[in-house]
Amino acid sequence: MSTKPALLMRLLASSFAIAEKAQMIIHQVLSGGNLNIVEKTGANDLQTKADRLVQQSICLSLARKFPKLTIIGEEDLPFQEIDEDLIESGQCEEVLKYSCPVQYSHFKEEEIVVWVDPLDGTKEFTEGFLDHVTVLIGIACGGKAIAGVINQPYYNYQAGADAVVGRTIWGGLNLGVFGIKVKEVPAGKHIVTTSRSHSNKLVNDCISAMNVDEVIRVGGAGNKVLQLIEGKASAYIFASPGCKKWDTCAPEAILHALSGKLTDIHGNSFQYHKDVKHVNSAGVLATLKNFDYYASRVPESVKKALIP
Repeated sequence: MSTKPALLMRLLASSFAIAEKAQMIIHQVLSGGNLNIVEKTGANDLQTKADRLVQQSICLSLARKFPKLTIIGEEDLPFQEIDEDLIESGQCEEVLKYSCPVQYSHFKEEEIVVWVDPLDGTKEFTEGFLDHVTVLIGIACGGKAIAGVINQPYYNYQAGADAVVGRTIWGGLNLGVFGIKVKEVPAGKHIVTTSRSHSNKLVNDCISAMNVDEVIRVGGAGNKVLQLIEGKASAYIFASPGCKKWDTCAPEAILHALSGKLTDIHGNSFQYHKDVKHVNSAGVLATLKNFDYYASRVPESVKKALIP
């Protein structure tokens, strides 16, 4: 008699299918021509029709299948009637072929917190920088990011008419990462990726202290972590409040599954309990390799300005 896959693997398999559904919704909204943009706290903090529909799709789909999960999404949406077209009830059978790491095999639904960013890089989405956009579903237990799914809905979108657009990356601690090839930055090169739309003196002072060869400014925390994994950048540095737990949970789990590291600017680990404050008030520092090189160069003035 076949045994039922562990909860974590079923949750990952469902999240994979739900993230693929999110990609389809985002494509539909953009091709429809009306993004229905709303400013939340200002011109750099936007919400579109895609943000709203994708969050509904992810949260409702997960809640229907796993009713005891705690699900925390970025968008503060009013209660409304469920649109059945938004529900994804399928799962990725490929994910279920993998065995759950033993230490995560006995989790209960009520112990898990899922952090959802329906459209990371909204500002870039509205400005046509489509490859900056990701959909983030992070899975945490015991306050720790343990697994995640990252969909990049416009990956390859400029590669020509025959190109397959979009990809879904998934993985977890002691499980591995799938859907992406790891590539390291050339030896001796120090390339920093940081915010495109949320820069300030503190951010720039911190980067200046790193003695880097190049600075890349792009949107989206998910996108920046993918840049680390694919060797386009050696460190992701954001010495400012602003990033939230739904921005970092899935990317952190994926990066840590590859033996990378993502912390605040002091080197403190993030906590992902359901009651934790949402803002990462002490910024973000992440690398695939050589974390200490960058952590040791964060100026004391920056550390003093950013209180965890």
